[in-house]
Amino acid sequence: MNLVVLPVIVPLFASGAAVLALRSLVLQRIIALGANLGALGAAIGLLVAVESDGIQAQTLGAWPAGVGITLVADLAAALFLVVSLVVIVIVQVFAIGQGVDRGHPRIGQPVYLVLSAGVSLSFLTGDLFNLFVAFEVMLIASYVLLTLGGGGAQIRSGMTYVVINVLASTLLLATVGLIYGATGTVNMAELATRFGELPASTQTALGILLISVFAVKAALFPFFFWLPDSYPTAPVAVTAVFAGLLTKVGIYTLIRSTTVLDLDSARWVLVMAATLTMVVGVVGAIVQGDIKRILSFHIISQVGYMVMGLAIGTVAGLAGAVLYVVHHIPVKTALFLVGGLVEDSTGTGQLHRLGGLVRRAPVFAVLFAVPALSLAGMPPFSGFLAKLAVITAGLEAEEYLMVAAGLVASLLTIFSMSKIWAGVFWGTADDPTPAMAEVDAQDRRLPVDPVTTAATAVLVLATLIVPIFGGAVYDLAERAAVQLLDPTEYIEAVRGS
Repeated sequence: MNLVVLPVIVPLFASGAAVLALRSLVLQRIIALGANLGALGAAIGLLVAVESDGIQAQTLGAWPAGVGITLVADLAAALFLVVSLVVIVIVQVFAIGQGVDRGHPRIGQPVYLVLSAGVSLSFLTGDLFNLFVAFEVMLIASYVLLTLGGGGAQIRSGMTYVVINVLASTLLLATVGLIYGATGTVNMAELATRFGELPASTQTALGILLISVFAVKAALFPFFFWLPDSYPTAPVAVTAVFAGLLTKVGIYTLIRSTTVLDLDSARWVLVMAATLTMVVGVVGAIVQGDIKRILSFHIISQVGYMVMGLAIGTVAGLAGAVLYVVHHIPVKTALFLVGGLVEDSTGTGQLHRLGGLVRRAPVFAVLFAVPALSLAGMPPFSGFLAKLAVITAGLEAEEYLMVAAGLVASLLTIFSMSKIWAGVFWGTADDPTPAMAEVDAQDRRLPVDPVTTAATAVLVLATLIVPIFGGAVYDLAERAAVQLLDPTEYIEAVRGS
């Protein structure tokens, strides 16, 4: 069996097995963690196969490529898949340490496996209709995880997320139907040749529709409003994996569709969206007073840098976008996990109720500092390399408006991350929580859970892979960009499947 199938089917079958094991939480955890580790192993093997043998494709059910379900892995898809599954596994260990899957009914692990399968299918699908299916799989799993064991506020926030994404999915399905009506196919390899035969006005209209759909999924301006209210109310493990992955799935599909369909006529939409997203997101972060809300607005701002690389439209720009996604997935997830450790230990994420954690929980301070410096773009961390790649590509392409917006947003990011550092780790609390008041009165350190802290530490260390192997990672991103901009190999791989 082709490796391209395994990251999708292994979590799906394991989800069914985990449902059958509802009576044993330990067995559920073994099945779920083993399945995601197996999917990760298959993804790593797939990346190696793509590196050595070229793009991998598999059409299921012995149907021809334009009719059957086709799964395709090029360098971009395989690289994003590996990084995503690393994060999924680490967050799963964090969630087990927190015990968020102990509730009744025990559906947390099966649903998490469904989410994993949906993420894998989003990266690997070779046609627009099954991309819609992948989004629906993720949406169903996401809603359950967002509202699992929650109260009224959490369910209301989850409903906002669902309503917005259902509307986006409806628009996606309608757009897929229009594309099929215009071209006679939804297979991306065939669309790469047929879409260009349409009238220019039709290409532009369909392109703007696709960009709008994926802009909602990626939380681009002006469709970002659902994100800051949806993520902060969910359990920390759920928020962390959503923050790291789901918007990046939207970015990947935006990259894939715009490069395959060659949407140059709609490029101005991406330029404006990237510019406004970078600035609006970071300004929103500055005015917040809660760790998770600040980090949620930063998701929006950082997405703008990825779209900036795509909007530039060159190999260097797209390589910068790929590198930015690879950097951002583990960094943002790690920051949310650290925020969760702080909340679990102190009972709050509000800055005015915290302070002095550099003395009371120095391990939290170290775990926060590394990804925070990376997010702010400080050398020599991965964020600096990713921003440097995107900004340099922007200067080469003379996209000075986006470059200026990126530099301003970077400076404001440093300010807002300093705000968290000053509020949480320095100074004293204005209105300390009972947990903080107790440790201050007894002059002792906050308790540290070994499992959740170790999982967070592993992810923080993983963020250092990009700066340590920066040249090799950028070379991989550059070759992925070349494949994306020239779909010839992609088309041949799908037809050969």
